[in-house]
Order: sequence, then structure tokens, then C-alpha cells
Amino acid sequence: VQLQASGGGLVQAGGSLRLSCAASGRTFNIYAMGWFRQAPGKEREFVAGISWSGDNTIYADSVKGRFIISRDNAKNAMYLQMNSLKPEDTAVYFCATNSVSSLASRTSNAYDIWGQGTQVTVSS
Repeated sequence: VQLQASGGGLVQAGGSLRLSCAASGRTFNIYAMGWFRQAPGKEREFVAGISWSGDNTIYADSVKGRFIISRDNAKNAMYLQMNSLKPEDTAVYFCATNSVSSLASRTSNAYDIWGQGTQVTVSS
């Protein structure tokens, strides 16, 4: 399975962006999916996760109420709608999937396939 993240860019504070993650290859191995981010000089952190069915979603406290994670299994795609963006949301955003479990997780170790990342920059 390969993951390709896209949709990043430069936006002013208060603006919105929608990230996409497209999966290709052996997509029947895709189960839970998630978004993580890494800002310069900081460790990678969890942003949001979604179960295989899409019924269960989890969020980091820092994005709860502003970001919405979703997926379309028919299109082998996952999305992250980011609203009310803040400068502290600036980071490289990575999508990831778990080829074993259908349950969403906050820990990066639960995900074994990662995309290449897309840059999100929020100006003040």
C-alpha cells in the first residue's frame, strides 16, 4: 500500500484547508487511518484518527472542534477538513494507515504505513 497526502498550502489564520490522503496498491489491507503532524524542532504528534468503518473518530485536544476527519472507502481516500486554522497548526501533515486493526489509535506505533507528508503553513 502507498499513501499520498495532498492539499497543504499557505493560509491565513482563521482560514481553512482540506487535506486528502489517497491510497493505492493493496488497499484491501487498509484498516484504521490517521493524521499526524510534525512542526520544525518538535516531535511528530497525533492529530486525528478514524476507524475502518468511519463510525469512530478521535482527535487531539488541540484540534477538537476545528478539524474533521473522514474517509471514503469506495475511493480509498481519507480527508482532514481543517477550519479556524491557527499559526500553531503549521507543520508537515502525514497520513498513515494500520494494516492490521480497524480501530483508530492515537499512538504512531499503531500505524505501519505512512505517506510522504504535505506542508501546511498558517500565517498570523
